Amino acid sequence: MKYHLIAFISGFILDLILGDPISWPHPVRVIGTLIGFLEKKLNNKDMKKALRYGKLMVFIVLAVTGMTAALILFCAYYIHTCLGLLIEIIMTYQILSIKCLKVESMKVYKRLAGGDIDGARKAVSMIVGRDVDRLDEEGVAKAAVETVAENTSDGCIAPMLYTAFGGPVIGFLYKAINTMDSMVGYKNDRYLYFGRCAAKLDDIVNYIPSRLSAYLMILASYISGKDFNGKNAYRIYKRDRRKHASPNSAQTESVCAGALGIRLAGDAYYFGKLVKKEYIGDETRKVFADDIKKANRLLYITSFMCEVMLALVILYFIMF
Repeated sequence: MKYHLIAFISGFILDLILGDPISWPHPVRVIGTLIGFLEKKLNNKDMKKALRYGKLMVFIVLAVTGMTAALILFCAYYIHTCLGLLIEIIMTYQILSIKCLKVESMKVYKRLAGGDIDGARKAVSMIVGRDVDRLDEEGVAKAAVETVAENTSDGCIAPMLYTAFGGPVIGFLYKAINTMDSMVGYKNDRYLYFGRCAAKLDDIVNYIPSRLSAYLMILASYISGKDFNGKNAYRIYKRDRRKHASPNSAQTESVCAGALGIRLAGDAYYFGKLVKKEYIGDETRKVFADDIKKANRLLYITSFMCEVMLALVILYFIMF
């Protein structure tokens, strides 16, 4: 457990420092390649086959991911404790994506601040699943803020939580589920049945983390400065946290909307089709590029609080 605590803290620090350099190999990209390969081979237009093969894809991806992560970690610790600790630190670092989320969303901010709307649309297209060609400056900023808010849970708190209590193996299993959902969990003609198992599983594993993330973000809203309203964050959360097709996505989005005093969500285009969505938050003002920076501040403070809380829990088990 003491080595796990060292790896847990060190991996978090490494993520804040290094992020996810594009030129470096990353396990999640390998998982994504496997998902893409299986989707091409297994997806079927027949509903029953698509459902069955979708479950098969989930099983294969989780089995390969879990066994590979476990084997690497076991072999490293078997060779030497120091090597095992080093590998666990690296694996923990690769599971988290706090700085990466900030870096990618700030690319959108910089393009908007420079008046480059086409560049901003291209930048935001890298981090959202919706169609971006129709978005104006406010729409681009809102999409970036929503992504930071939602992924505070999916990309930061949830993997942190699973890694804290299950180590890198469980952490990577979570990342595999989340990656499958992001790739095939859409309700369109291609993925409606094939991606259903992955999408439902993602809903299940994110149920508790999303709610923990929401309450941590509410606390963060109280201590993040005068640009944030903690009381309103809680009010909007209680009112709007269920205004999404997913049981989890609106949890942190509603907190962020309330904390910043803006309105998020609403109708959006996906693969050329209009998807009707409820609004989250109150439209007290427009969404501006600066709100991306504010959302990232909430992301960092929320993540830091969660890291400290989980590290203390691990320390408790070590001591008692």
